[in-house]
Amino acid sequence: MGPLDALWHLLNFFAPALVVGALGATAAKLCWRRELAAVPWLRLLRWGCAGAALALAAMLVISGRDGRMLSYGAMTLSCALALWWAGFGAKVRL
Repeated sequence: MGPLDALWHLLNFFAPALVVGALGATAAKLCWRRELAAVPWLRLLRWGCAGAALALAAMLVISGRDGRMLSYGAMTLSCALALWWAGFGAKVRL
């Protein structure tokens, strides 16, 4: 495998985390419009994508394989928790 192939594998591994993070941030801003008015969408996007990516990487290490349903469930739960923390839980804005 060459470097370009390795890059494509890495990008394709993290693509679901990016999509889930973006959709989750958008849905949170739409559902809780008044409550999250002061929280920038980009902040929610960063936290959601980071939480989802960490869950995918952790489940790859734990299970040894990518693409298991448990991995995607952990990614969704981790993204939701990160979005909650970024929007409602953190008193200090990072």
